[in-house]
Amino acid sequence: MGFIREVYIARTFGAGWKTDAFYAAFTIPDWLNYIVAGGTASITFVSIYSKFLAEKKEDEAQKTFSVILSVMGAAMVGGILLGEIFTPQLVHLMFGNKFSLEQFHLCVFLTRILLPAQFFFYAGGVVSAVLLARRLFLLPALGPLVYNGGIILGGLLFSHFLGISSLAYGAVAGAFIGIFLVNAIGAARVGAWYRPSFDIKNEAFRRWIKLSIPLMLGVSLVSVDDWFLRYFAAGSLGDISRLNYAKRLFQVPVSILGQAAGQASYPFFARLFEEKRLQELSDTVNGSVYRAVAASILVASFMMCAALPLVDIVYRHGHFTASDARETSVYFFWFSISLAFWAAQALYTRAYYASGNTLTPMIASSMVTLASLPVYKILFHTHGATGLAIASDIGIAANCITMAVLVHRQKLVLANELNWSELAKAGITAVIGGILSYKVAAGLMASGDFVADIKALVLAGLTWAAAVAAGLWLMRSTLLTDLRKKSR
Repeated sequence: MGFIREVYIARTFGAGWKTDAFYAAFTIPDWLNYIVAGGTASITFVSIYSKFLAEKKEDEAQKTFSVILSVMGAAMVGGILLGEIFTPQLVHLMFGNKFSLEQFHLCVFLTRILLPAQFFFYAGGVVSAVLLARRLFLLPALGPLVYNGGIILGGLLFSHFLGISSLAYGAVAGAFIGIFLVNAIGAARVGAWYRPSFDIKNEAFRRWIKLSIPLMLGVSLVSVDDWFLRYFAAGSLGDISRLNYAKRLFQVPVSILGQAAGQASYPFFARLFEEKRLQELSDTVNGSVYRAVAASILVASFMMCAALPLVDIVYRHGHFTASDARETSVYFFWFSISLAFWAAQALYTRAYYASGNTLTPMIASSMVTLASLPVYKILFHTHGATGLAIASDIGIAANCITMAVLVHRQKLVLANELNWSELAKAGITAVIGGILSYKVAAGLMASGDFVADIKALVLAGLTWAAAVAAGLWLMRSTLLTDLRKKSR
């Protein structure tokens, strides 16, 4: 749904200074959400709530839920008020003089609209943890759909009157209804209750703070990658938007193969750790990583070979030009290389969080992020916005490998038990399938009209599917069987 949102925005508003200001306006609100642990509230709370459920302590679970929501919700409101007051200074601090005066004022205006939505993201994250801990995934999954639908609906209904700010108003409404209200209703129906409480002496609340502080203070590249892209690309008209469009299209498979799998798996990981079933935890994580990475490697090979017609078909319409599509397809090609790393790191990170240790992974992740910053800077100065996409790949690969090493050294997930032979078969098949698909459809890709794009995409897809099926069969791979079993 986030991808559909980007298609609508690209076709309606194109890639220019207004869309750059719109996407840049999310930076300060995202940062506020990050430092109050809103983005990770559900991750840390699931492990605590799962422990209460395992021990049949429902009442204690609800008391802790109330304290966390009250105390940190108040902190979020305070942060929002400060953000509203100092928005111009914060935007200037983030983007300096890279924006024109008109673009700067638009960014400040949109940032102020978006800031209140962070309360709903925080509260919704805590409430959704109640459902996730009970292995109820439908309503948390619906939340982002409603949120993105709110942005689209805001644009459809009010863009003629409010311009691009209609998207920001839609985002706030979508956050309230989709991220908070839907999950709150679901939590109430399964017996959760809320009573305002500021009992900071609550033992479980203190444990939650202990788990969350590293996430508040640490800097994960998974979160700040978008900030780096926006910061460096701000001086080049339209590049923030084109990078964003490329990454949102890329994140469709990331969401399915990485984020969704990680979110759904985390409650199981936490329960296995709490029940001391460590070998089963290692086997479960390794199985999830193997399936997600192998599928990602194969899917990425198709994404790379069909980057231009795929981007052209999806985005080129209305205000999004052929030139925009060509540049965006280059960024999409480079982002696609890191698909497997995005998928794997989501699982490895949650396996570590399931053990109740958030400090070690966040220290390591912060070090990776700091080491990556000069890489973004150097590659941007040498290769422009394309260099930023490459730097993103390098950074997320380093982050993923670091997480894998950490869980192996802690004997949570043993790397030597990962199904390396099947991953190798998937890798060989992906390379051959990707090259063959590109060679077969290359002539059609050069023309650039819609009919040729469709033909190129279909031809590349059929060639890729045939090559992958043949390759996996010839190497006696069990990947497809394993994926079917897991789906059932």
